Amino acid sequence: MISDKIQFRVRYGETDQMSYAYHGNYAAYFEMGRTEWLRKLGVSYRSMEENGIMLPVINLNTNYLKPAKYDDILTLKTTLAKKPTARIEFEFEIHNENNELLTTATATLVFVNMKTNRPTRIPEDLLNKINFKK
Repeated sequence: MISDKIQFRVRYGETDQMSYAYHGNYAAYFEMGRTEWLRKLGVSYRSMEENGIMLPVINLNTNYLKPAKYDDILTLKTTLAKKPTARIEFEFEIHNENNELLTTATATLVFVNMKTNRPTRIPEDLLNKINFKK
């Protein structure tokens, strides 16, 4: 499926007393990955919301294999796990500068109609862009 990579540095404010990236920050890291993944397809969260669709996370499963540390440059790989319907599923991998696998995760999000607050199918234009990228 479609993958994208971004790089970022662990900032001091994201670390705990041991200089490790605090586990609670990983959800934000994965959101950065999803946002850039969508942006590179030509879609933004803002445009989806302007068109009445929101995309809440309904499941996030994270496996911490090795710690990321302050000032590490990390590479986050975001991959579409399978063809989306009313749900979209992503897989994530975070590697450090030595290409060591630090973290893996999966996330499931659901497309929700903002007027009805009910699940809805993936917007047709996004599905077309995904199918085109394959």
